[in-house]
Amino acid sequence: MGAGQVKSIKISKNPELLALPYLKRYHVWLKKNLFATPIDTLMSITIIFILWKMTSFLWDWLLTSAVWVGTAENCRQAQGACIAFLLEKAPFILFGFYPQESIWRPLLLFCFFILLIAFSKKRERWNLNLGIFWCAFLALFFIFMDGSFIGLKRVGIEKWGGLPLTLMLAVLGIGFSYPLGIALALGRKSKLPVLKGLSIIYIESIRGVPLISLLFMSSVMMPLFLPEGVTLHKLLRAQLAIIFFSSAYMAEVVRGGLEAIPQGQWEAARALGLNKMRILQLVVLPQALRVVIAPTVNTFIGLFKDTSLVIIIALFDLMYTAKASLKDPEWLGFSVEAYMFVALIYFVFCFSMSKYSRRLEREMSKG
Repeated sequence: MGAGQVKSIKISKNPELLALPYLKRYHVWLKKNLFATPIDTLMSITIIFILWKMTSFLWDWLLTSAVWVGTAENCRQAQGACIAFLLEKAPFILFGFYPQESIWRPLLLFCFFILLIAFSKKRERWNLNLGIFWCAFLALFFIFMDGSFIGLKRVGIEKWGGLPLTLMLAVLGIGFSYPLGIALALGRKSKLPVLKGLSIIYIESIRGVPLISLLFMSSVMMPLFLPEGVTLHKLLRAQLAIIFFSSAYMAEVVRGGLEAIPQGQWEAARALGLNKMRILQLVVLPQALRVVIAPTVNTFIGLFKDTSLVIIIALFDLMYTAKASLKDPEWLGFSVEAYMFVALIYFVFCFSMSKYSRRLEREMSKG
């Protein structure tokens, strides 16, 4: 046995020697990041105290004093959260008025949605086939939710609600507003006066009004402009309003990316003999869209949260079903639990998009 082996054995049998480097690093990190100056120390202690108080309260409210099994009366007598209310109302909050015996259909679609999201994360899979997969999933969504096309019990669109409806509004809104926003941004940068003018009018008009007004117009005024005998469901009209609204904001995000590309990129591409369309496709747009990943995802997150505004036109989205669950006379007074449950769902999706955008920025910056 060599001297090196003996030394490694002695160190491995002495946990203090093994722990010392890590403790030292931890001490240096704390001193550098939290307690470097008296002001930093005061702020760190204050924040740690506040976090400790909040954590203690939430621990007691959500776990120690919470009622997990019982009736509404048991919850009213307790000091903690009424988890029993969430367990009782979760199917309705998540799926609305969709028939209980058919809930397996939106559950199955949600599992497919998560798998497709996981499959789409890798950049090397971003091709035409991925677009086909997403189109097939959207077709599958409507076929299974309706059910009549495959011999299942038909569930009318008026009974779709909860999380599936919110995800549908968000996915379709993101999927259609992104390319439309790119087209509007290119139109605003165009040298054709008519195309540029129309793009500017559209973008500034849409950005000048709140989404609520567009939803009201889609619900009340749009049917007045449709040809006689032509009707669109209220859900489809709301979806169009969300797409048109988000595309205007997306256009300005993409325009910011286009403005960030140096003129030398255009000149170098022209020197290689590329025409304008090829320059946009191969040189300018890939760089511009990479520059604006963060504001693009920020717009997507805003769109996802703005889907909750369809509650004002009586669509049974996630917020509407949570609000409706509070009207049960047996379970009155548990709005905090209902809205915290919905907030948690929104947070999980929004945080996931934010985290993925940071990962995407790191990968593209290396490339």
